[in-house]
Amino acid sequence: MDLNQLRSFVTVAKFAHLTRAAEALHLSQPAISGHIKALEEQFGVSLFDRTSLGMALTLSGRQLLSEAEQIIGAVQHLQHSAQELRGQPTGHLKLGTVLDPAVLRVGDLLVRALESYPQIELELHQLMSSDALAKVRDGTLDASFYFGALPAADLRSIPLRDMCYRVAMPIAWADELADASWDALTERPWIVAPEPSSHRQLVRELFRNRAQPQRIIEADNESVIVNLVESGVGVSLIRAEIAAQSTKARRTAIWPGSKVTTQLWLVHAADRDADPLLVALREVLLEVWADALEPEAQAS
Repeated sequence: MDLNQLRSFVTVAKFAHLTRAAEALHLSQPAISGHIKALEEQFGVSLFDRTSLGMALTLSGRQLLSEAEQIIGAVQHLQHSAQELRGQPTGHLKLGTVLDPAVLRVGDLLVRALESYPQIELELHQLMSSDALAKVRDGTLDASFYFGALPAADLRSIPLRDMCYRVAMPIAWADELADASWDALTERPWIVAPEPSSHRQLVRELFRNRAQPQRIIEADNESVIVNLVESGVGVSLIRAEIAAQSTKARRTAIWPGSKVTTQLWLVHAADRDADPLLVALREVLLEVWADALEPEAQAS
């Protein structure tokens, strides 16, 4: 049994006539007859009664007709789906994520990617921002989110948004340190991500030409840093929106004397600029971040 035989069966049933079915399918009448005979032999039942008026479905033929129509419809749907997918990029793309997925709009990115490019499989890898550049350069990741200074020219870097960090302290220290000098802050423990993290670089920038903290406590995760500050362990740089929420809940206080601003990027190897997978990723990214991107980033 093949699809052509099923088409002949359905078409003969529709016209109740061999000649008309042959004309509709652009086949000869003997070819149509051969298809019907082959199906009847394979099924072991008679599909039509041959009469002087044409071809009349038997009881068995009527029962099998709807299933034959469903099979033909399913094949046509498969062909249409294949036509829609033809020419679309296909492959596996490894994307690095940093910070909270909500900040990166990862959920929206995945939804739009699945809708627009169903043949691309996106694999997410959570990592420290400092590792993002190295893993993109060595090919471990195809692309990654990253926050910090503008990467070198070997990476294509798309700016997404500014990120502001504030100096946050435990709420129990607020009365004592709210109006204190910078030197007083350095006497308290500082919670910092390990080298060579972007968070560490921001703290280093904050301390440039200032007294250095007397004690450093390392934590390699943003949520851990926030928890340690809220628990009364030490002072740290915390993303402004998180610091504001924590302060509103009276778990931390913001030292009013300083803040640091950096940039969130999506980066990938510059020599893969024309890679269809990365072209598709950039297209979806620009849709998701359209309300935040600078005009030049949208144009690129």
